[in-house]
Amino acid sequence: MSNVKFLNPDTMAKNPAFSQLAIVSGNNKTVYIGGQNAVDVDGNIVGKGNIEQQAEQVLKNIEAALTAADAGIEHVVKWNIYFVKGQSPQVAMRPFQPKLKKLKSPQLVTGVFVEALANPDFLLEIEVIAVVPE
Repeated sequence: MSNVKFLNPDTMAKNPAFSQLAIVSGNNKTVYIGGQNAVDVDGNIVGKGNIEQQAEQVLKNIEAALTAADAGIEHVVKWNIYFVKGQSPQVAMRPFQPKLKKLKSPQLVTGVFVEALANPDFLLEIEVIAVVPE
């Protein structure tokens, strides 16, 4: 049986939005989802100039990838989020909040600002690691 335990040691700062570390044990599969951008199934960029609309498409892409791996948002252990400099992380994360607030423990999150992404119309990119019981 797979077990994921999120920890926030007393010797480290605590934040309700994320955990400091995760321990994974047992029988599981690990799913790595490469950087997802605001590209729809037809290859069109969604929400040019609007980070919240782009985040909605990124979330759809992540959920589609997780579903293909027989996983869901609840299996995500680690989020790596790349925001183009000048964009608002708070606005970008609005579409994710309803789903993330339902989780028992906050997941691990790394957020960084970058000068640009692969396409100048991309305002954010997100990659995730998920652990799924087998």
